[in-house]
Amino acid sequence: MYMNKTIIEHFILKGFSDNPQLQILVFVTILIIYVMTFGGNMMVLILICLDRHLHTPMFFFLANLSIIDISFTTSMLYKIFYSFSIGGNLISFCECIVQSFMSGSFTVQELYILTAMSYDRYVAICIPLRYPLIMNQKTCVALASLCWVLSFLFSSPFLWILSTFSCYTSTEINHFFCDIILLTKMTCSDTSLLEILFFIEGWFLFTLSPFLLTFLPYIFIIIAILKIRTTTGRYKAFYTCSSHLTVITLVYSINVIQYMIPSNVEYKKFYTLINTTVVPLLNPLIYSLKNKDMKKALKRRTFWRLLNIG
Repeated sequence: MYMNKTIIEHFILKGFSDNPQLQILVFVTILIIYVMTFGGNMMVLILICLDRHLHTPMFFFLANLSIIDISFTTSMLYKIFYSFSIGGNLISFCECIVQSFMSGSFTVQELYILTAMSYDRYVAICIPLRYPLIMNQKTCVALASLCWVLSFLFSSPFLWILSTFSCYTSTEINHFFCDIILLTKMTCSDTSLLEILFFIEGWFLFTLSPFLLTFLPYIFIIIAILKIRTTTGRYKAFYTCSSHLTVITLVYSINVIQYMIPSNVEYKKFYTLINTTVVPLLNPLIYSLKNKDMKKALKRRTFWRLLNIG
């Protein structure tokens, strides 16, 4: 028998701390990182749109990744900014469910787009002569569209099930956003179907499948690179994959650490914040610093030329 069952219309997001001074410090830090994340990803998007040298499949997928990073970070952090500005931490039931759905969908979208980028690198290294034929505009649009549609489609059952939960043992969520795991633990409704979905979709569709489809192509890529006779040729081939390989290693490493850390809520908040802010910030930095084409585009497109749209 559950105690204190309530049918609620709002939740209370506890955030990081009840200490006002610490809240200000956290808010300013998150705001600075968010501005840098938004600016860095917007820079990537603008460069890709304006510079014809970047109108290639790899940068097309990178543009999608930047859109996802901006959307993911905004959907996760907007309530922190809103609550701090008005001095409240309430979030409506519907808003909470939608935020949980969006954060999950954008997380899956990022993994799927990284998978598509792995396929692009595989074709570029292993089948270079057929690369223009295989990775044409229609193929790229189809792959990106499939990533977006599947991520929303696979996440929709969670949205539907969560929307049917109206009974909760508490109205306080000890996090800075509506975490679906915490909502599942707080509800006094039947969660058996949701737990089955967590296992089937969470492990196979959201984790194992994109992981294998992302890293398996690199086995063939490494084999192809090792067959290149010259050191210069091997270095050039590896360099074309280095940015993407760095990003996927970073993303999956942080996700693994996030699930391996102790169940302490404060630890979970910290690593969720890293995944929400640091990874989307590092993505444009990695591609800007490690990609020759991006660095050349940065040199070609000065600030005043951006203002005048080239």
